[in-house]
Amino acid sequence: MKEQKIYTTSSDYAYQELRHQIITKQLKPGQRLPEVSLAVRMGVSRTPVREALRRLGTEGLVNIIPNSGARLAAPTQREIEDTFLVREQLEVLAIRLAAERIDDRHLRRLEEAMIEEARAIDEKKLEAYLEVNESFHTTIADASGNKVLAKLVKDIIVRTNAYVVFYDPFYQIETVPTVDVHREILVALRHHDVEKCVKLMKRHLKEAAAGINQSQSQSIASAPENDAGEAPEESTFPGAGFSSPPHPSVSRDRASAPAFFTRATAFLMPQFPALT
Repeated sequence: MKEQKIYTTSSDYAYQELRHQIITKQLKPGQRLPEVSLAVRMGVSRTPVREALRRLGTEGLVNIIPNSGARLAAPTQREIEDTFLVREQLEVLAIRLAAERIDDRHLRRLEEAMIEEARAIDEKKLEAYLEVNESFHTTIADASGNKVLAKLVKDIIVRTNAYVVFYDPFYQIETVPTVDVHREILVALRHHDVEKCVKLMKRHLKEAAAGINQSQSQSIASAPENDAGEAPEESTFPGAGFSSPPHPSVSRDRASAPAFFTRATAFLMPQFPALT
């Protein structure tokens, strides 16, 4: 049975719809996200779209440019390397502390996260994978007993998740992730082996950063350019007639916008032509 999502506000609907299109790679890094065009196509006013773009900006998925509008983020190789360097330092400290203090409750949470992670990989659901992968790492940070550190780890993971969304070839069979490294980390934590935990975490994050950097370089090399030197922008928003369908391995599993949003905005808003 498909999961039905109920949106309590038009802002939440706009946020979830845009985030879904970004994660399923229907939008391209650097692509313009005009508020008016998005609002008309989703059947909401500009205010919830603006709020949704701001939320996506805090996740590193969207850049809000003064006097220019919003664009999908396009992280550089240097930015990816710098962010993963910070993440490595934070998570190494977290797992060093966690290896000494972790209890059965946190170990069970890690086991549960691994089960969900394996399912998300098998079903090729990137949104679910990002959620459970984040849960695994933040559980380790929580087990460190340092709340400030745990908050910093959570924040940096949100940012690196954006790099996974843009550049990780999650849907390619030959590059699909596994839970093997997480399994090794769990075993080391169970044995309170501090040095092994640190070694595994460093290796894990270095490999993740290297994989994303390689994919980012390939993406830039293969991207077609228009006269302005930018990737061509396509109309890929709800109601506009998708220029390219969602990836065939991705299941939408979400409800449409509440009917009252559509009826209300149809009455209150003139139907502006789509902006390009």
